[in-house]
Amino acid sequence: MVSLAFAIVVGNVVTLTVFMQTRHSRTPQGYLKVSLAIADMMVGVWVVPFSVYTEISLMVTRAPPPWYQGISTESWQPCMLIGPVFAGCTFVSISTIFLMTMERSVAILRPLHKDTLVTRHRILFLIILSWTGSFLLAMSPLMLSNSFTLEYNECSRMCNYAPLLIKNQLPPDANILLLFPAFDFSLLGGTLAVNIISFTSIRRYSRKRKLLSEGSLGTDMGAGGCPHRPSFSDIKAAKTIGILTFAFTASFSPIAVFVLGNVVGFTWCNFSFLAFWILTGNSCCNVIIYSVRDHRFRKGLTLLFQRDRAQPHSEKS
Repeated sequence: MVSLAFAIVVGNVVTLTVFMQTRHSRTPQGYLKVSLAIADMMVGVWVVPFSVYTEISLMVTRAPPPWYQGISTESWQPCMLIGPVFAGCTFVSISTIFLMTMERSVAILRPLHKDTLVTRHRILFLIILSWTGSFLLAMSPLMLSNSFTLEYNECSRMCNYAPLLIKNQLPPDANILLLFPAFDFSLLGGTLAVNIISFTSIRRYSRKRKLLSEGSLGTDMGAGGCPHRPSFSDIKAAKTIGILTFAFTASFSPIAVFVLGNVVGFTWCNFSFLAFWILTGNSCCNVIIYSVRDHRFRKGLTLLFQRDRAQPHSEKS
């Protein structure tokens, strides 16, 4: 847990530092990347360290804390904050990936209108809307029902929603938790559909470019080649976001299966631990997949290190 928290925080701090120090990263795509990095970093700063603190407390005192599963009697305890933070950051991540996909699809399908349709103000508005809606959704079980609480689960080793049993039976509105996988899979499905459309366009353009190089489309395409072709960076970014979508879908699917089983009445203790920590580990994957594959990020990281090296030389001179 400590190693994972360290990797999440360091990786996303590097991403934010590159964005703050380099101007060419301050693009609509760069703002979305920062939103994703902040959501991931919050998991490493709040969620994982709280689990570490709880586990250490269990080992040292050998007595469960007040927020532990089954003994929580207080009206407010730390899990009331940590649980919605984890859920909200998860929803922010998937909504940001969806926005990234839409932004790249505009660049692929309408390259001449990209700067007009995708502006900084619109992206910032959508980011604020994404964060607001995500955290409202994360707190919806508490706002829409009195049948849920948040407690530290002994199986997942995290703060999770838990239904208040009535005579050892689930409350009638326990299916409210299905809002979470429904929201995520709706956005993931939309993201997948947009990616398919974008990749189809990329494949069509690649075929035309290949035929053009062979001289087969010389009379049809004219001297100017493909008139509205997307740039190479836009194509690479679209492929990167496709990988990002696949990684998030793979990491979230176990959670969706667990929630469905939990609503029905299954516990699945060992599976819940794997499901929640696989999803938490995705906060590292986002940095690796998106930031490292992005040439603008690599360029900004190089400039950042060159600037750090240049400062000692200037001080010596």
